[in-house]
Amino acid sequence: MGELIVTEFMTLDGIAQAPGAPDEDPEGGFEYGGWQAPLIDAEADGLVLDQVRSMDALLLGRRTYDIFAGYWPTAPAELDFTRLLNRIPRYVATRTLKDPLSWEGARVLDGGLAEGVAGLKESYGQVHVLGSLDLVQSLLAQGLVDRLNLWVYPVVLGSGKRVFEGGAVPSALRPTKSRVFPNGSLQLAYEWAGEPAVGDLGNPDEAV
Repeated sequence: MGELIVTEFMTLDGIAQAPGAPDEDPEGGFEYGGWQAPLIDAEADGLVLDQVRSMDALLLGRRTYDIFAGYWPTAPAELDFTRLLNRIPRYVATRTLKDPLSWEGARVLDGGLAEGVAGLKESYGQVHVLGSLDLVQSLLAQGLVDRLNLWVYPVVLGSGKRVFEGGAVPSALRPTKSRVFPNGSLQLAYEWAGEPAVGDLGNPDEAV
């Protein structure tokens, strides 16, 4: 059985809306689209690429699919991301798009979300989700995420769509990697580790 791995770029206060460009996702009157651009670090970008090279398939939400499909099919061929994203199988979780899709090699995820993700895990070792924040909200709410890669940047925005919002299943997380970069950004990687434990600070050995 494969794994579903989510990668998100987020601010210190958890905002992951529209990191890449001003018009990426203005929903809700969001005014800070492109907040990640001034904080890009070449070394961190290389590690992001190393992470996604392991993907066997890519799952996207509708909005992120539209952005990707409008750029990557004709992006410069010498870019590593171009070769990767145009080669691997790509799936879109959507109720409004129908096959065949405009991006060659992409197709609509079959069935409901839980059923569709289960089918992808049966077919592929690593299924990655990049961005696709609305989709990630649904995946977290249904407990469908196996691993989480968070890239946390030293900026606070105060409002916007957050990664953990909208009914995420209470979960304990096991850290598998962490790293700090010179610009103050953090790489944090987690695996799911069951339900959260609770306890009493007066009796710390009695956590349950």
